[in-house]
Amino acid sequence: MAIFALADCNNFYASCERVFQPRLNGKPVVVLSNNDGCVIARSEEAKALGIGMGEAEFKVRAMMKTHGVQVFSSNYALYGDMSGRVMRILAEAAPHSEVYSIDECFLDFAGMADPVGHARIVREQVKRWTGIPISIGMGASKVLAKAANKLAKKATGGVLWITPENADEWLELLPVEKVWGIGRAHTARLAAKGITTARGLRDVEPRWARQEMGVVGERLVLELRGLSCMEIEEVAPPKKNVVCAKSFGRLLRERREVEEALASYVDIAAAKVRAQGSAVGTMQVFLQTNVFREDLPQYCPHRVTVLGEATSYTPALIEHALRLLRAMWREGFAFKKVGVMLLDLHETTQLSLFEPRGNDAARSRLQAAADQLGDLVRWGSMGFDTSWRLRAERRTPRYTTRLDELATARAA
Repeated sequence: MAIFALADCNNFYASCERVFQPRLNGKPVVVLSNNDGCVIARSEEAKALGIGMGEAEFKVRAMMKTHGVQVFSSNYALYGDMSGRVMRILAEAAPHSEVYSIDECFLDFAGMADPVGHARIVREQVKRWTGIPISIGMGASKVLAKAANKLAKKATGGVLWITPENADEWLELLPVEKVWGIGRAHTARLAAKGITTARGLRDVEPRWARQEMGVVGERLVLELRGLSCMEIEEVAPPKKNVVCAKSFGRLLRERREVEEALASYVDIAAAKVRAQGSAVGTMQVFLQTNVFREDLPQYCPHRVTVLGEATSYTPALIEHALRLLRAMWREGFAFKKVGVMLLDLHETTQLSLFEPRGNDAARSRLQAAADQLGDLVRWGSMGFDTSWRLRAERRTPRYTTRLDELATARAA
């Protein structure tokens, strides 16, 4: 019998901060988005105070201060490394696994004599070895595993297996809007038909679901009935596009500063393209002013170019990006954000009849060396003045990835 398990790290970013600061246990913790703008992670204590996901920091600043909420800037280097540690443990817990997101992993528990017992062992192992608490939900399909995971966080001490025998009871407790794949529009449409729980959605006719919500809706109904429509994907399919766009720590008026930021973002995006063995065929660059500053003039252009030769060579991509930026640059504006989108990704580099081939080998060696050195290499266009970078005034040390930021232990 098929048994899918979904392991999900509880309040992941907040939990990462607690691993290295035990004083935070039991206290409300909030992690902010890029530029310290919005709430993107909350501990259970912070949720209990009514702090919403995506809440603008300035709107809840006074309330958080009153209640002693511990507020941190995003520390993605730490979160990414901790995620890798958790996922490596989970990969050893099942013959097949699929990393679904930074804090979620599907596991194949088929054929296990005691899935619940095994899940409890895995949960304890992850907590003991990394300090990260996880919940594990199980079912005969991915959607059931996801539903079980949501219920397991509060109802069963972290582990729940939805079986044909107990499905009615548990699915009745899960609001339909919490079902994986159900958005606001579908929630309203289902509520109008009197369908407010996962059990109610499971019991509709698949043909009706297809008419009302398309193929996705029909699959959701079948998956809630325990008929698997999605398998474990151990190898993630290559991305069709890669985007890197970030807000600046302050408004920028000088083209040089925006160019340096754009070159840095192209470098990040190009590394992701190379990691999946692809080359870029089309590029889009866009600029944005701060649309919330009604006292300032607004200008949000974008430009697209089709590359004559698909490539993943960072200097070539930076050259294309800067050309697009200069073509749409206008003086007199204060820019809040710049971004690049790499599109039309090919599995292999397409050669051009009109481009010289003599320096390909040298480019490949140079790029490979730069990738090995990582952050130690900066291409000339990226500059060295990074005062435009995102605000992260409350970021904790990158304990696990930087030697100069290692945690310190002091003897009593």
